[in-house]
Amino acid sequence: MYPTIFKVIHMYGLSIAIGIILCFLVLRFIGRRKNIDENFLNFVETNAIISIVFGFLSGMLFQSFYDFIENPKNGFHFTFSITFIGGLIGGTITFFIIYFLYGRKKYGPKFIEVQSIIPCCILVAHCFGRIGCFFAGCCYGKETDSFLGVQFPDLREKVLPTQLFESLFLCIMFLICVFLVVKKDFKYTFPLYLSSYGVFRFLIEFIRGDHRGKLLGAISPSQFWSILMVVLAIIIIFLIKHFNNPPKKDEIKEESIIE
Repeated sequence: MYPTIFKVIHMYGLSIAIGIILCFLVLRFIGRRKNIDENFLNFVETNAIISIVFGFLSGMLFQSFYDFIENPKNGFHFTFSITFIGGLIGGTITFFIIYFLYGRKKYGPKFIEVQSIIPCCILVAHCFGRIGCFFAGCCYGKETDSFLGVQFPDLREKVLPTQLFESLFLCIMFLICVFLVVKKDFKYTFPLYLSSYGVFRFLIEFIRGDHRGKLLGAISPSQFWSILMVVLAIIIIFLIKHFNNPPKKDEIKEESIIE
């Protein structure tokens, strides 16, 4: 809508920057409220910075791959267009590689202490990222004549501002997750985030007009990954239960005697 202001400041980049800054502020604020070790929080922040960089590269790589699948005759070309879920996958993998190779050895198995906070950080960053998409005029919805329609300079017809729909959803989920973590000591914000965003993203793809390629028939790449996000959420619920409620020593002894 407004790619730049004062012909100098790029609103997409500014929105991304604000989202990332708030992401780290949320991590620090909730981390201190939960009395998490300061040194471990410093490690998580450093790890997150590296993961974000690789996440952006991964998002570009995924979109380039989708473009190649749809038009293989054009060959594979690296694009600067970004798909969020592709970036989330790459960033997450990078985070866990660094954590298991370095962080876990130095700080111990402390990831369980921050796993409920991380979705809050992702949500606030993603929320402002989608606002940036609105300013840039990408990730828009289908054409519409309704009062909800927005006229972007590069488009002939009004379209649904799916960027703002998603930003509003992410904002609501952020507030819910922060409340649950801070006030209720809720441990399952990660699967809550994955399942809720997976369902939302799957549905909103039906009204997206910014074509990003196809993966499996009529299913868009984002819809495919959305389904996997919901499946992963179910798996993580059982993992969190296991790590938050490890078997007691007496139970282990009894099991060994029975065996």
